[in-house]
Amino acid sequence: MLGPNRYGKAEIRLVRVHRDGDTHGLVDFNVSIALSGELAAAHLVGDNSGVLPTDTMKNTVYAFAKEHGVGEPEVFALLLARHFVGSQPQVHGAKVSIESFAWDRLGPHSFRKRGDHIRTTVVSVTAAGTQVVSGVTGLTLLNSADSEFHGFVQDGYTTLPPTTDRILATAVDARWRHAGDDTDWAASFEGSLAALLEAFVGTYSYSLQQTLYAMGAGVLGSRPEVAEVRLALPNKHHYLADLSPFGLDNPNEVFIAGDRPYGLIEGTVARDGAPAATAEWWL
Repeated sequence: MLGPNRYGKAEIRLVRVHRDGDTHGLVDFNVSIALSGELAAAHLVGDNSGVLPTDTMKNTVYAFAKEHGVGEPEVFALLLARHFVGSQPQVHGAKVSIESFAWDRLGPHSFRKRGDHIRTTVVSVTAAGTQVVSGVTGLTLLNSADSEFHGFVQDGYTTLPPTTDRILATAVDARWRHAGDDTDWAASFEGSLAALLEAFVGTYSYSLQQTLYAMGAGVLGSRPEVAEVRLALPNKHHYLADLSPFGLDNPNEVFIAGDRPYGLIEGTVARDGAPAATAEWWL
């Protein structure tokens, strides 16, 4: 029996230059599209009469970029998802995911790519409703103080010593689901990002779990349009280097940055009474 299925075009690279006299704007997207609906015949008997080619999806992205322009990723994703559901009767659901790469302006038509994080957007349009999830990935943060870890379970295999002074570092992967599908997307993203950073900086941490909750609660507390926040925080371990063979003391100054394995803390912070999700989403 054929189970749930979908198909689409992944990682459509789109760069759109908006020319306004001598001053240009630059948008850099990585767009992925997935469609679902009455597609069983293609799988079961090779009947492609209901299959919109993935090449057509790619072409639609580039044509829409010209016809409609490209601004906030949520707006462009909503435009695409609604187009595919509205124009193809056999398509009952469309999911459009966008990675947005930021460029800082150096001059009227000169830019430098920003590499400290990637903005993400996932829009789902189905019969159940429209859902917009925004987020950020690869946001690497570090506190060199105000972090402890002790009082944890210890058994015969535990070698980790308790500490009242450690480096806390992580690479934030955060997603937040909006309560609606019409807001000031730029202000919402910048405000949510600022809330995440403020909570990370301002929380005296006894565990990365505590920091995760503070970050999610910070977004909900400052952004009323957000219904739910989901975070995955890898613990980027920093190990105190043993300098005793060289006759040197090391009062939490020289560390070895670990690569793997690493702790992974995941969690959800939801607003009381928030509307339920209309589509599956990350975490």
